[in-house]
Amino acid sequence: MKEERIPSAIGMDLGGHTLGAALVTGTTLKDRAEVPTPEGRPLEAVLEAMEGLARRLAPRGTPVGVGLPGMIDAPRERFLRGPNFPGWSGLPFRRLLQERLGAPVRLENDANCYALGEGFAGAARGLRDYVVFTLGTGIGGGVVCAGRLLRGAHGMGGELGHLSIGGKAPCGCGGKGHLESVAAADGLESRGKSRGLPPDARRLWEMREKDPVARAVWDESLEALAEGIASAVHTFDPEALILGGGMSAAPGLLDALRPLVEERLSDPFRPLLDLRRSSLGNGAALWGAAALWLSPDPWGPGTP
Repeated sequence: MKEERIPSAIGMDLGGHTLGAALVTGTTLKDRAEVPTPEGRPLEAVLEAMEGLARRLAPRGTPVGVGLPGMIDAPRERFLRGPNFPGWSGLPFRRLLQERLGAPVRLENDANCYALGEGFAGAARGLRDYVVFTLGTGIGGGVVCAGRLLRGAHGMGGELGHLSIGGKAPCGCGGKGHLESVAAADGLESRGKSRGLPPDARRLWEMREKDPVARAVWDESLEALAEGIASAVHTFDPEALILGGGMSAAPGLLDALRPLVEERLSDPFRPLLDLRRSSLGNGAALWGAAALWLSPDPWGPGTP
């Protein structure tokens, strides 16, 4: 009797500082590696680093999924915009990487990969409708509806960090008054620094209980984040909301955030609120990038 082959794929997560990769076979993470993202992020050096990781993890020809930190076109061919990769706008990244690796490649936004990963092997496993917020230097988002990733008409759906919450604070995307500009670590640390506090989100959280200024800085971010989460609940009616990224690991963050979200919800939604922390941490995007090949129909029909 012929043994059934368990499919394998490499998942990669390209960050501004770190390039991570993992080999996933079936639903098991077999191996994992990471290297610093080349300084200055020149395209050729990044492609070379990605090739090196792929060769280290699996035989040539193994499919590769990549989470990219920015907006990608609807066919998932071109990198449109990324704050940390300004010279890459319009690059046919999928083709360039595929030619370099000699293997099939699929691209997705990194926060979308994070969401797929949590559904494939993490806190959203078994769920078909859920929303993920990734809280870090910026804020990413991923929305899964009826078991499929929400991509939108132009491939840019689910950009939850750019929900408009009012005000005119400039955002790195070119807009104003976005959730990310207030609630993410960059905005929080900038406000802390302007008030004479250390520009370190983790340190400010530790100071929050005893320092009223640090509490005020954090409260601005928590209030903004609660507005964004409540808007997502009303828009998507998810089974659960998962918080990931470095800021989500702050002890007691979910307990501080939950009542702020609840008071913004319509009555029927309040008892249904299920706010969870990521169970995969910074490995979620690697799982999700591999799941672009291993998960059945993550994008739905008519897509690559």
